[in-house]
Amino acid sequence: MKVKETLLVPVLCLFTLFTGMCPVKPDEIYIKSGEMVALHCDHESHNVTWSSYTTQGKTQSSSLSSSEQNRMGILIHRSSFIILNASVIHQGNYSCSLGNTIIKSFRLAVYSARFGEYKEGTEYPVTCYMHESCTLTCPGNYIPDGNIPNITSNGIIWQKGDGRRVSVEEHYSLSCVHDRDQGVYICTRSYLYQGQIYNMTSTRKLTVKPEEPEQSPVILFPRDKDVFYVDLGSPLEVNCTADQCSEFDSVYWLSVDENKNSRVFFYATEENTSGQKLRMTASLVFKKVLEEDLFKNFSCKLDSTTQKSSVVTITLARKARRSYVPLAVSIVVTVLTMALTVVIYIKYKISLTLFIRDTLGCHRSISDGKSYDGYLMCYKSDTDAGLNTSERKWLEDVLEDRFGYNLCLNDRDVLPGQAIAETVLDCVEQSRTVILVPTSPDPGLESGLLTAIHEALVERQTRLVLIRTEATEGVRSGSLGEVLHLLSNVGHCVTWKGKDSEPLSSSFWKQLRYYLPPAQHSQKIHLLPQTV
Repeated sequence: MKVKETLLVPVLCLFTLFTGMCPVKPDEIYIKSGEMVALHCDHESHNVTWSSYTTQGKTQSSSLSSSEQNRMGILIHRSSFIILNASVIHQGNYSCSLGNTIIKSFRLAVYSARFGEYKEGTEYPVTCYMHESCTLTCPGNYIPDGNIPNITSNGIIWQKGDGRRVSVEEHYSLSCVHDRDQGVYICTRSYLYQGQIYNMTSTRKLTVKPEEPEQSPVILFPRDKDVFYVDLGSPLEVNCTADQCSEFDSVYWLSVDENKNSRVFFYATEENTSGQKLRMTASLVFKKVLEEDLFKNFSCKLDSTTQKSSVVTITLARKARRSYVPLAVSIVVTVLTMALTVVIYIKYKISLTLFIRDTLGCHRSISDGKSYDGYLMCYKSDTDAGLNTSERKWLEDVLEDRFGYNLCLNDRDVLPGQAIAETVLDCVEQSRTVILVPTSPDPGLESGLLTAIHEALVERQTRLVLIRTEATEGVRSGSLGEVLHLLSNVGHCVTWKGKDSEPLSSSFWKQLRYYLPPAQHSQKIHLLPQTV
């Protein structure tokens, strides 16, 4: 676009150099067919020349006599070019020039319309508000000058779009506008020339809007009795902002001067808002807030020419010192909550784990290649306090029938005739957990085999649960006691307390199930009798 403009400048200069004429952007005029229009050159010289370029060809005023002007329906007088009765033949371009210089140009378009109709863009829009006065003015553009001989004004008529006459004055005034007043108004100017009436019409389009609320000057900020919290010794600026209705309204701080060399002063600024309201701000400035300022009232006053003055008063107060008590309380509460959570978890973790397993059905679903959930082995107790045959049978039945564990038992799952050591290690290999049960008076495992089991457990990372009785807890003497001590270090110990351990709600069963992994295939069977 810049390239085109750059090229256009020398072209226009060359045009002016060779023709002596400077192109002028034409005024666009829309005139209704059959009406009068007057073009004015805005130059009072008698030597103005008019040129027209219409469908009839090019015409210059210097070559037209009075009779030819009458025949063409035009009148040229000094700097005015009047078309008495516009028609399509008058449509075109017009210009006035002085010598070779074009002073002004026009582009005239003629359109046809019935009364009350108008071409889009030719109306003059007017907006008025409900219950307010409103004045419509008949436009005076392109009308004949009063000094043109033989043309006299014949008055003005205002009509509504329906043809009803409403006024004969140049200004049509409505004292109180209503919805019914909205619409099109046509102003007709009449002129008498050589015994004939010529008309010029203009269209006003009135839009009625709801009445605007009355604007009154008001202090927007701060509010009365506002308190501003400050730090002593720090600077402060408080803005008092108000909307004004007149340029004579003023906003200022009482008992404060405008001397910027003072410790406390104010200055005023003005701005126009988006709604074209005048907004003024008086800024109260403290270079340094002193303790004495905390005991004073500071008042902002709005003086108005349309209403009583209004005042808002503010005070200053020292900021409260930061308190760390809430932070300390929050930290203490958080620590106590965490500690309580840990205590509850430690105390009830076994019950919670078993509840989740039993309620949500958290059982093993992926096979790890093991054939048994547990390998139940008996070892010889050094005391007579081991589990007897009925207690051991009760233990096996509850684990398998009540809790769904698949156990490997020597007297059931091991074929006779096999080497004991090889058989035991093979069962350990096929089981997820090894459960060692003290027995008496049945013969148990020797310390050498237990040592081999210990090595196998460590190597294969198989779980171990060591069941003890209250009498065997403190036994550490002998080679068997030392091996059991080693096994207890790599596994978990659960204490059997005889009859007290038989109920399924006892701590023995809770601990034993907690240390055992979830059964691979859990099945729910009715509770077995708790007595042997």
